[in-house]
Amino acid sequence: MPLLSRIAGPADLRRLHPEQLPPLAAEIRDFLIDNVTRTGGHLGPNLGVVELSIALHRVFDSPHDRILWDTGHQAYVHKLLTGRQDFGRLRAKDGLSGYPSRAESPHDLIENSHASTALGHADGIAKANQLLGVDRCTVAVIGDGALTGGMAWEALNNIAEAEDRPLIIVVNDNERSYAPTIGGLAHHLATLRTTKGYERFLAWGKDALQRTPVVGPPLFDALHGAKKGFKDAFAPQGMFEDLGLKYLGPIDGHDIAAVEQALRQARNFGGPVIVHCITVKGRGYRPAEQDEADRFHAVNPIDPYTCLPISPSAGASWTSVFGKEMLALGAERPDLVAVTAAMLHPVGLGPFAKAHPGRTFDVGIAEQHAVASAAGLATGGLHPVVAVYATFLNRAFDQVLMDVALHRLGVTFVLDRAGVTGNDGASHNGMWDLSVLQVVPGLRIAAPRDAARLREQLREAVAVEDAPTVLRFPKGELGPEVPAIERIAGLDVLARTGPAPDVLLVAVGAMAPACLDAAALLAADGITATVVDPRWVKPVDPALVELAAAHRMVVTVEDNGRAGGVGAALAQAMRDADVDTPLRDLGIPQEFLEHASRGEILEEIGLTGTGVAAQTAAHARRLLPGTGTRTAAREYRRRMPLTDWSEPA
Repeated sequence: MPLLSRIAGPADLRRLHPEQLPPLAAEIRDFLIDNVTRTGGHLGPNLGVVELSIALHRVFDSPHDRILWDTGHQAYVHKLLTGRQDFGRLRAKDGLSGYPSRAESPHDLIENSHASTALGHADGIAKANQLLGVDRCTVAVIGDGALTGGMAWEALNNIAEAEDRPLIIVVNDNERSYAPTIGGLAHHLATLRTTKGYERFLAWGKDALQRTPVVGPPLFDALHGAKKGFKDAFAPQGMFEDLGLKYLGPIDGHDIAAVEQALRQARNFGGPVIVHCITVKGRGYRPAEQDEADRFHAVNPIDPYTCLPISPSAGASWTSVFGKEMLALGAERPDLVAVTAAMLHPVGLGPFAKAHPGRTFDVGIAEQHAVASAAGLATGGLHPVVAVYATFLNRAFDQVLMDVALHRLGVTFVLDRAGVTGNDGASHNGMWDLSVLQVVPGLRIAAPRDAARLREQLREAVAVEDAPTVLRFPKGELGPEVPAIERIAGLDVLARTGPAPDVLLVAVGAMAPACLDAAALLAADGITATVVDPRWVKPVDPALVELAAAHRMVVTVEDNGRAGGVGAALAQAMRDADVDTPLRDLGIPQEFLEHASRGEILEEIGLTGTGVAAQTAAHARRLLPGTGTRTAAREYRRRMPLTDWSEPA
């Protein structure tokens, strides 16, 4: 009987004999390769933490002991060992989340999928345990780049404050920065450093020597320096111990016995301890181990033998179009530089980095620094393009507001994965940017509807040198080009379904195809519409307000949360201009959405052609008496005849 199928929880794991653990690790790797290549997901990081996860659940009693994962995409093995072995619908609707999920299991304490935050959670949990007198261990596993985030170091600084507050930090170092120190001497030094008697001896020696006249202080300094130099010859612990944290390691993270021994020493110490484990990302799967780009960090469904996509892409993606245009702009403009936060290839900056390595800056998982540094680059005379996922720009809002916008600097932000992203769940939907950025004075936001507009509006954005600009687009493949039938000021008119349209459909970016489909469905129901793409959605174009005044109802459709988005901004602009045309804003509900495909979520929340048409028709019949027949629709009075629409002077 396979070992993995006998593990219904950590207690079953602890009953296994140590000799059974390597075969179990091999089974888990086979399981991950077989399942994650079918569904897609974070493969490489989880192949690297198999033994580490086994050791954690053998040493600590989860969920009584609290095990936190940073980042949460390393938690697949943790899920398997805590009774969740149905990976058939991983990251799909009604299946397992790709991150820790409190709804799935009491073993998942925090739903951590934004990096560098688990240490802050752990610090607070350890403080709560101490104040409430609760006897339990708190363990935070951090790695896969998360230690590049400033929040992690802020937490470390606070964790080190209390030497008697138990907290174990497991550093999953999969970048092969250090050769692992193994053998009896390393174990002996680790035990020595985490023994209370050793600490008491050092404290006594320091006090006694420093009270000895003349020779005492110099002798203590010399001995302390010799001790530190001796230890540093065996382990790269200096920076952690300088913070006041005890350090164990480096440990071979694929040696279960060694990891268990280190974790038990850390557990028994009674204060904050760093356990430094060296692991190999993609361990046990040769294609992942040999992938220099990211060790199969995240994969779409692939054939596990050939590693070719199971469903080849049918066309260009938004990301690839941005990457090519950025490369072209880089050749034209030597002042253009690229900045990203550990997202070089996912956001399409790989070609630019290859062509212009000296003009490309990947700052790690440090979005705040990325934006502040971009402000400095702009102050120095360059034009930075900061490319990140939309959800991650939230982390640098203060820098966008105070370091870029306040200084009126020409920095362009390119937000990939804007709107509904789907499979990665609530934390990765880019549904906040159009709302949070609305409050930034002087900032301009473009939302391209197709590839041609993406290229066009990127060029418009980087031409602005006295204010921040933002370009946002969704995840996935591009649809066909959506041509305009007319340009009114800065607006593109995409369709009119009658000579005197009832409804103005404002299509924000990628929502244009859905709005065109909705307009056709509404026309069949006797409700005529104008479909317009504002192109630049912040600030609101005065021509859009005039156009709203020429219709009996306005419906905005955006791939963003409804609170404070484009619909809210247009409504305010209309009120300011004394335009009282009824407005209904369609967008993402202001809630955390469960993981599913983008298409499934858009269908569920009514942002498809059918959904937009149904909601618009319902509002129209309630607000506009007589709608529903073509004859009645054409008899409505217009505030401004269609022929009078013109560009403002």
